[in-house]
Amino acid sequence: MSRVLGIELRRSAAAGTALLLAAAGALLLYFTAEAMFSAGWMQLAMTQRLFLAVLWPLALAAGAWQATRDRRSGVTELFASTPRPRASRVAPTLVTMAIAVFAGYLAMGIAGSLRIIGTAEYLPVQFVTVTAVGLLALIAAVWLGMAAGRALPWLVTAPALAVAGLGLLLLIPGATRPRGWLALVFSPIYEMNMPDDYATVPFRASVSQAVWLAALAVTAVLLFVADSRRLRVAAVLPVVLGAALAITVMPHQDRYVTGAVDPVARDLVCDEDDPRVCVSRVHTGLLPEIVGPARDALTALAQLPGAPATVHEDTTTYIPDVYPPWRTDVTMFRVEVGKDGHLVDPDSVLPEVVAGAFASPPDCEDRSARMADRYAAAHWLIGSEPVAPETSPAEMAEVPYVAEAVEIWRGLQTMPDAEAQARVERLRKDALACTVDGGLSKP
Repeated sequence: MSRVLGIELRRSAAAGTALLLAAAGALLLYFTAEAMFSAGWMQLAMTQRLFLAVLWPLALAAGAWQATRDRRSGVTELFASTPRPRASRVAPTLVTMAIAVFAGYLAMGIAGSLRIIGTAEYLPVQFVTVTAVGLLALIAAVWLGMAAGRALPWLVTAPALAVAGLGLLLLIPGATRPRGWLALVFSPIYEMNMPDDYATVPFRASVSQAVWLAALAVTAVLLFVADSRRLRVAAVLPVVLGAALAITVMPHQDRYVTGAVDPVARDLVCDEDDPRVCVSRVHTGLLPEIVGPARDALTALAQLPGAPATVHEDTTTYIPDVYPPWRTDVTMFRVEVGKDGHLVDPDSVLPEVVAGAFASPPDCEDRSARMADRYAAAHWLIGSEPVAPETSPAEMAEVPYVAEAVEIWRGLQTMPDAEAQARVERLRKDALACTVDGGLSKP
């Protein structure tokens, strides 16, 4: 059997399919989505799934092209006349094409991992399940393409199937409205776009998708090996049963993946020394870059009465709204990961940690300290003029509040130290009490 597989790997479209998927996937990761998966392994797995929008149609086309090999070679009738059962005869081809798409998708993941392997230390179990569903989607696609190629053994079948596959993936969300959860059952790319740092895919969603894709793969194989009309009709049964079971397993809840948060990824991991500096588990690999400037920030904050003594990452999520516990002895800041897996702007950690001490509790609503006042106060404590931080990998332009913060900071510089100190202390007190009114500009 291994000798037969070796021959198929050399003579079939398997090698070309693997190279095509690997190259297309790596190019997509590195030229269109670096910032999407830089935070960690789960983000990489979900980004790979998103790009099945391209890889899935390619796998369909590759399967169809492979299925027309016998007709292109003029040996269809010769093989049909042999006493060997068709299922036994085509099994090596099915296996080699499955190996091809497996290798291509795996190579794509390895290419993406090279960018984050130095900083991504949190590897959730869901990474395996999300990746496995992506692999199953490609295997189902290539086998489905082979079934279509056998039924329609024309040169135009492969490109037409690629276009149809892309159109199908794009049309599924609209066709299933308003039941978004139904799109999640049948589309391997749905809700996989722009995963945040704490994103996850619930296990039930992966199980439902796996059931549907496995059923689709079984139907494709039966259609490809069928040598009678009865077997072709029976091939529809697995996909019907699989769809029914997948719909039953999937929770009937819209935005099921979009609203999912991995609580373990949000858990804080702290440096062993004092004062404590803690980041979320998903950002553990960035802790060495954060500890130094964070402790410098605590030193600057020590000028205030009742100053924070600990630094925590702000693990707030907005879909759904989940806030970390609020403590007056803790200053929080957001961790922004760049395309290379490291901090977007290491120099911004110091002022952002100090500015976090002037933040208000989440329930303050409109009575919170303005960003301009917070950064002006932070830089007054640090002793440097405010500058624009790089707030995200995609946004390098100057932040709107910085110009105003510079003006406020310059006003503090012209005051006697005692008056400036009093205003800064009042800003923190008012921010914590949700009574901010006028900020640092108020006498």
